[in-house]
Amino acid sequence: MAQSYNISAGFIQSTQDHHDRPFYCDAAHNLTYGEMGAIVRRLASWFSSGGRPRRVGILATRSLEAYAGMLAAGLAGAAYVPLNLKWPEERIIALLNALSLDALVVDAKAVALLTPAVLAAAPDRIVIADGAPAIEPRAGQEIVRLAAVDAPPLVAPAQVDPDDLAYIIFTSGTTGMPKGVMISAASLSSYLEQSRGWTKLTPDDRLAETCDVTFDLTVHNLFLCVEAGASLHVMSALEMLAPGRFVRAREITVWLSVPTLVAMMRRNGSLKPGIFPSMRLSLFCGEPLPAAAAQAWAEATPNGVVENIYGPTEATVVCMRQPLTEPAVVTPSRGIIAIGTPFETMEVAILGDDMRPLPDGEPGEIALSGPQLAVGYFNAPEQTADRFREIDGKRWYLTGDLGVRDGDGVFHHLGRTDNQIKLKGNRIELEEVEMHLRRAAGSDMVAVVAWPVVDGSAQGLVGFCSSPLDAETIAGAMVKTLPRYMMPDPIHIVDSLPVNVNGKVDRRALVARLDEMEKAGEPAQPRPQMATAGGMS
Repeated sequence: MAQSYNISAGFIQSTQDHHDRPFYCDAAHNLTYGEMGAIVRRLASWFSSGGRPRRVGILATRSLEAYAGMLAAGLAGAAYVPLNLKWPEERIIALLNALSLDALVVDAKAVALLTPAVLAAAPDRIVIADGAPAIEPRAGQEIVRLAAVDAPPLVAPAQVDPDDLAYIIFTSGTTGMPKGVMISAASLSSYLEQSRGWTKLTPDDRLAETCDVTFDLTVHNLFLCVEAGASLHVMSALEMLAPGRFVRAREITVWLSVPTLVAMMRRNGSLKPGIFPSMRLSLFCGEPLPAAAAQAWAEATPNGVVENIYGPTEATVVCMRQPLTEPAVVTPSRGIIAIGTPFETMEVAILGDDMRPLPDGEPGEIALSGPQLAVGYFNAPEQTADRFREIDGKRWYLTGDLGVRDGDGVFHHLGRTDNQIKLKGNRIELEEVEMHLRRAAGSDMVAVVAWPVVDGSAQGLVGFCSSPLDAETIAGAMVKTLPRYMMPDPIHIVDSLPVNVNGKVDRRALVARLDEMEKAGEPAQPRPQMATAGGMS
C-alpha cells in the first residue's frame, strides 16, 4: 500500500503507546490518550457512515469538542475546517453553503449560533457538546451529543494521499469574505518533519494552548503534541488574562503565543525573573517580537530557550526561526527580534517590484517556496493566481510582508506591504513608528493606525499605548527621534489594547472606535473606558 498521509495517525499511535498518559486538559476535563482515543474513533466512524467524508466543520473554540472533531476528521480522511465564532450569521451561512460540509462539530459556546437560518445551511450531521441546550434540527437533519455518538470505533486511519486536504483555515480579509487557505496533507507532513528536530517534544512535555483553533498555531501544538505523546493544556479566556498562575500550576514546559501576551504580563507586573522554572521552550509568532519583551521572558524562564518564529498560514504555520541569543539578533531601526533563517526544505527570497531577487540589504517583498506552500485559496482562483506565482519554473507565494536579508543571511521582517502608507507624499512604515512609540512610552502595548482614510489615502496617524506616562511626555520623546510627518497625533493612553480571537492587537477595532468618536462629535482625547482587556468598549 502507498504511504498514507493521514494527519491523525500519530495520535492513534500514541493512544497505543501512551494509553494511560494525560493528553487533553482544560478547566473541566483531564482525558488520557486512551479516553480521547475512544471518543475520536467513534466520532470518526460516525463521520464515515455514508462513505469517506471530504470536509468537517469545527464551529468551536478551545474546547474538548473542537479537538475531538479535528482529530476525528483527520482519522476519517477528511479536511477539518475551523469556523470563527465571532463571524456574523450571514458570513457563517455563506461559508456553510460554499463548503458543503459532511458534518459539523459545535461546542457549548457556539450552540447559540445554530439559528434556524444557520441550520438550514448546515450539513445533515451535527454533533454538539454534552452540556449544551437542546437544538431542534431541520427536516432530514441529525443532531447528537458527543457522548451519545453511537458508532463502532474506526479501527485504522483512512488512507490519505499527499494531495488530499488536511485542513482549510480562513484568514481575515480587508474586505468581503475571508480567504480559505487550503493546506494539503503532504504540506503538513513536511512541516511536522521539519519541526520535530528543533522542538524535541517528549511524553513529559506539557504544552500550553493559548490560541483559538481558527489560528494555525494550533496546528503546531496539536499535531506535534500527539506525535510525541505529550499533554495539551488548554487555557480558558479568563486564564489568558493572567497566564502566570496557569503556567506555574500546570508546570508548563512549552509555550507558544503572540507577543501581546508578554506585553500584558509586563504591564501588570506579573512577569518576574525566574517565575517559570519549568519552561524549556518558548515560541512567539504572529506579531513582531520586541527585543525587550523577549529578554524579559527569557529572564522569567531561566531554564528555557526563546525563539521567534515566522510563517504565514499559506506556508503551513512556520517556515523560519530565530533563537534569542546574547546579544540578540535585532532588526535595525525596529527594536524587534529578526525572523531568522528558513527550514532546510524552504526557500526565501526578497523580491522587487519586477519579481526579481534583490541583493542583501535591500528591502522588498518576502516570497516563499517549498513543500509547505498551500494548495491555494478555497473557491478563489483569481486570488490564488495573484499570490501564488510561477517564477523561473518554481512556485512561489508572495507574502505581502516587507523584509530584508542582512549580510549574515538572516532575514528581518519590516512590516506588511499594506502597513506601508503614503502620508503627505512621504512613505511611512507603521511598524517603524510603533518601535519609536514603544521606546518613548516604555511599554510594549502600543499600536499605530492610519486615520482617517479619505478616498483611500491616509490623512494622519493615531497612536495608542498603555503607559504610565502622559501623551505629551511621550510625544515629546518621540519628536526627538522621528520627523514630524511620522508623528502620531493624537496619542491615546489606554488601560489596554483590544485583541482579536488570536490574541493579536486588533487594529480594526481601534479604527472603528475612532470612526465612532468622529461620528459622535467627540474630542480626539479618549474616554476613560475606551479600551478593555477583551476589546473596545
